[in-house]
Amino acid sequence: AVANYKAARARCDSLSGNPHDVCEAEAKAERVRTEEEAAAAYKNTLKAYTQARMRIADANYARDKARCGALAGNDRDVCLKQAKAAQVAAQADATADRKMIEARNNAREDKLTAEYRVALQKCDAFAGAAKDQCVQAAKTAYGK
Repeated sequence: AVANYKAARARCDSLSGNPHDVCEAEAKAERVRTEEEAAAAYKNTLKAYTQARMRIADANYARDKARCGALAGNDRDVCLKQAKAAQVAAQADATADRKMIEARNNAREDKLTAEYRVALQKCDAFAGAAKDQCVQAAKTAYGK
């Protein structure tokens, strides 16, 4: 990621003014995306993936703001509003996806717990060693 960033920044050195700023912002956004995706994959947690998506949205916003720098007047204002809207949308999507995944995980756990209770109830029909074996099988099947 660092080597790609340095190479991209080196390509920007031949530019000047706003194209230079845009080029650097694009290089930074790409570096952030690469680093955040790698860090999230390494941590492999829902929180890490959500944070990565938030940081990528921020980097993309900075890139989009730089692209608006060449514009003036109302066109610039519209461009900045579009950039901000894209950032807010990306962050909202990341948050919504996280909540949806958490809800799905909670529902799956609730279902397993209910199925485990049913299996234990079925074991009550047995007695002695057969009941113990049934309970053990239920615990194994439902990871309890």
